[in-house]
Amino acid sequence: MELTPEDWSAVRLTLELSTLVTVLLLIIGTPIAWWLARTRSRLRGVIGAVVSLPIVLPPTVLGFYLLVLMGPQGAVGRFTEALGLGRLPFTFTGLVVASIIYSLPFVVQPIQNAFMAMGDRPLEVAATLRASPLATFFTVTLPLARPGFITAAILGFAHTVGEFGVVLMIGGNIPDKTRVISMQIYNHVEAMEYGQAHGLAAGLLAFSFIVLLGLYAIGGRNALGGSR
Repeated sequence: MELTPEDWSAVRLTLELSTLVTVLLLIIGTPIAWWLARTRSRLRGVIGAVVSLPIVLPPTVLGFYLLVLMGPQGAVGRFTEALGLGRLPFTFTGLVVASIIYSLPFVVQPIQNAFMAMGDRPLEVAATLRASPLATFFTVTLPLARPGFITAAILGFAHTVGEFGVVLMIGGNIPDKTRVISMQIYNHVEAMEYGQAHGLAAGLLAFSFIVLLGLYAIGGRNALGGSR
């Protein structure tokens, strides 16, 4: 079944959203993952639980509370209106913010695991060579943790592509603005246009399968590298 212009618009918007969210998640998630991997603070468990909450929390529940926070009576909503930014719900910006929160653990955890698996030895060696902490991070830590970053980017992107509940609550179903692939599939099913829904759903199924193959390939290469 040939995709309609509305379908292609949803695909384009989904790719734009997922790409932007993934980039922002890597920037935001890296210091969080580093802190969780290295800190001995008593707050580590609490912060880790908060970051991981979207994994177990139903997306509609998360979306509802984000909607309340971003609404006119919410703390975030009042703050953005005071800054002259308006309200975030039912806007692309609001969708980006909600998607970052929703996909955060899928980026933080792989990076955190990579930092922890690296151990202290490389950092100690860099310190003996009088490398600054910043130089050590970019020349030693990041290259050693590269598989974790690749996994995090893949998972963050894929998770954002497939989200539905948060999109429904925060973004709504506005054409060319917040209507992503998952919402377009829902629209087709609701209109009993199963052929059109199948075209988009099959594409997401193929995409998900390719993502899993990529993750298994990365895991296999890491296992082979570690056994040498």
